[in-house]
Amino acid sequence: MVSGTLTAELEVASIATGGDGVGRADGMAVFVPRSAPGDRLLARLTVKGRFARGEIEAIIRPSPDRVDPPCAHYVEDRCGGCQLQHLQYGAQLAAKRGIVVDSLARIAKRAATLGDVAPSERQWRYRRKLTLAMRKTGGRWIAGLHPYDDPDDVFDLRDCPITDERVIDVWAEILRASARLPKVARLRGSVRLLDVGASFVLEGGESWDAAQSFFDFCPSLRELWWAPEEQRRRIVASRGDGTRGGASFVQVNVAVGEALHTHVVERVAAYRPSSVVDAYSGTGETAARIAAGGARVTAIESDREAASLAATRLPAGSRSLCGHVEDLLDRALPADVVVLNPPRVGIDARVATLLQNRHDAARAIVYVSCDPATLARDLARMPRFRIADIVAFDMFPQTAHVETVCELVPEAA
Repeated sequence: MVSGTLTAELEVASIATGGDGVGRADGMAVFVPRSAPGDRLLARLTVKGRFARGEIEAIIRPSPDRVDPPCAHYVEDRCGGCQLQHLQYGAQLAAKRGIVVDSLARIAKRAATLGDVAPSERQWRYRRKLTLAMRKTGGRWIAGLHPYDDPDDVFDLRDCPITDERVIDVWAEILRASARLPKVARLRGSVRLLDVGASFVLEGGESWDAAQSFFDFCPSLRELWWAPEEQRRRIVASRGDGTRGGASFVQVNVAVGEALHTHVVERVAAYRPSSVVDAYSGTGETAARIAAGGARVTAIESDREAASLAATRLPAGSRSLCGHVEDLLDRALPADVVVLNPPRVGIDARVATLLQNRHDAARAIVYVSCDPATLARDLARMPRFRIADIVAFDMFPQTAHVETVCELVPEAA
């Protein structure tokens, strides 16, 4: 086929990273959003070199794994926040397992024995944090998500059924106070639940004279944070006893997050380490649990607030370093075990090179990944280590995201 647009009939075989179904037309891979393995489709294709993007024109024979998505935004607004609502839950888990195995085989050239993805007890209303794009349109503010096929557009979000109702209620409160927002056309905001109340982080704008008035108008908020254009976020208002929940990264699915962290701590403890590096350590929850087992832990985190909180959690003999892992890891080594829990972009190439080339290799690396593709890329950079164990967790039902804990040991071990 040559580049252009055409219509073809195809059968969907699997789900790719990102959540699109994958089929073939005239031997060419076709990626079709909102399709299901087993679908027989008539699709409009846009050919791009050796592959094509497809849009469903008709479902000739639906997959037995198809269900009706319960969220109206998923259908009416083509919401890009979820990718798999049209699949029954067992099929979602199978798709995520396939995404991990395929990424490791295709990118890292590693065969991996992966069991079933650990399910989430709650498949709906599990999110305790929701980040929305905010737009001023027609004289009023709306807050919403982007259509999957138009990342610059924003639709007005009425509800998000994977998000805790309390978060949705706080967002409604924020919009009722929107006349007090900075005088710009675009903003971004994040609401997350705290032990008591919620925090709101606003991004954008250069001045905000009405910040205190906005906070006073939102009684559900315990903390208000603001990140002006091209500046670091800072707290601008708080209420209560002064104890801050913070604006740093937290797990949005508490039960699955706890199961994952327990697994990580258990795998680290299995090596009976005397020294551990917890890289990308966040607020130090995992580091503190490892240190409680007797290991001397060096936690590394670039977020100043999170690193400071981590320092308060660690016992004498352990330490929290604030800075980028690629700049600080060398001085934190050697260690018996290294925990890597990077953001979606994965680890910096310098981190992989350092771990690969040190003569005093760690006895194990426990890599916590939220993106199978970057995990696979990073494993390809560290051929010295083999996969000893790998477990996947469904932190985000209804989406194509999957969390993976990959345990690596030196090849000779």
